[in-house]
Amino acid sequence: MIFGDKKTGIIVTGATGNQGAFHIPLMNEYARSVGGKGVVAGVTPGKAGKEVSGVPVYNSVNDALKEHDAGAAVVFVPAFAAGDSIMEAAGAGLPLVVAITEHIPVHDTMKAISFAKMNDCDVIGPNCPGLLSPGEIKMGIMPSMLFKRGHIGVISRSGTLTYEIVDELTRAGLGQSTVVGIGGDPVIGQTFADVLAKFSEDKETKAVVVVGEVGGALEEEGARSTDLPIVAYIAGISAPPEKRMGHAGAIIEGGEGDARSKIERLRAMGVPVASRPSEIPRLIREIV
Repeated sequence: MIFGDKKTGIIVTGATGNQGAFHIPLMNEYARSVGGKGVVAGVTPGKAGKEVSGVPVYNSVNDALKEHDAGAAVVFVPAFAAGDSIMEAAGAGLPLVVAITEHIPVHDTMKAISFAKMNDCDVIGPNCPGLLSPGEIKMGIMPSMLFKRGHIGVISRSGTLTYEIVDELTRAGLGQSTVVGIGGDPVIGQTFADVLAKFSEDKETKAVVVVGEVGGALEEEGARSTDLPIVAYIAGISAPPEKRMGHAGAIIEGGEGDARSKIERLRAMGVPVASRPSEIPRLIREIV
């Protein structure tokens, strides 16, 4: 567990919207199952005094923090206001913001992440499924029934592919320490290198699965940044040049960022790269 544990209280912004109201009880159901604090407060401007599944709602993060102890915010605010929501949480002193919202304008994301860094706040996402440390905490939308506590970290740019790989690990008897979805937008907060640095200080984590896709070079930068044993999987072998593949950041431009070149560079660094998700448990066992 690298971003929070059972004792970490969570504030959900956008609490009364469809997504916030849907996921608050799911996060708290998981918290109850592991004896954690879970979501202690919600925030929606103008909705103070309301409740969402028993969680009190406030007009601002600062108002919520006057009444509750929290160490993270999970953002379900609509895209047009999500950047401001990230900055509000960071400005209130929270050390972590998990931004689930997709389609945030890229300039809003750049501004929000820069502001968060200035306030010593880590941002995960945006456009991500969040994170889950089995037996400790769930922040976001990951399906908790797939997870098992253990010593393998997972960092992924993809949401659904993360779940498939976690399921492969669990079925093979390989539990997870923490699983982090960093998001697939062109601009994100925590990168592979950032999260790997945290995993390298985590005594629970013995190896990490890096799940990448076409576009950019974050996977290679992450692999160069750590001495931890890594196994990689890169999605998008058949992705055509100059076409965006699902995520805004998943685009091959100028001959850079295609899956085959990523795989070649990672293997040249000595990183085992799986051809399909089902190969990952075997490769993990070979390096641990």
